[in-house]
Amino acid sequence: MQSFQITRRNLPHWQEPGRVYFITWRCKEDGFLAPEERQITMETLQHWNGKKWTLYAAAVLPDHVHVLAQPLCRDDGGAFDLGEILHSIKRFSARKINQARGITGSLWQDERYDRIIRDEAEFLEKWQYIRNNPLKTGLVLFPEDYPWLFEKTE
Repeated sequence: MQSFQITRRNLPHWQEPGRVYFITWRCKEDGFLAPEERQITMETLQHWNGKKWTLYAAAVLPDHVHVLAQPLCRDDGGAFDLGEILHSIKRFSARKINQARGITGSLWQDERYDRIIRDEAEFLEKWQYIRNNPLKTGLVLFPEDYPWLFEKTE
């Protein structure tokens, strides 16, 4: 059975089965996602929803992504590895976007920020942060108007 573990790149990454995470990653320096590229990224985020993680909220902005998600349990009692889920999302979305652009190379920064959510108040605060991010950056007047915002409804 998988238990609490810590890995490190530039930032520490803590993982514990059953926990919810607030996750952020950015495009490489001066990178920018066009609307169709934000759609590709959002569809890629939703691909593993209900299969490897529960996606509670996500926003794909022009130069970064915010996610509130919980890796699901595997049959052996552990949880799907957050790093592996994110690696597949970043790799697949980068490949599709680069293919459409007719280029190769890295799209996303290697590192990510992730934080274990400690309680319901923090969960709600991070959900609101994700929801309001398109407003804060001046992309829309109302969260519901942002096409690359996902919020779990059930």
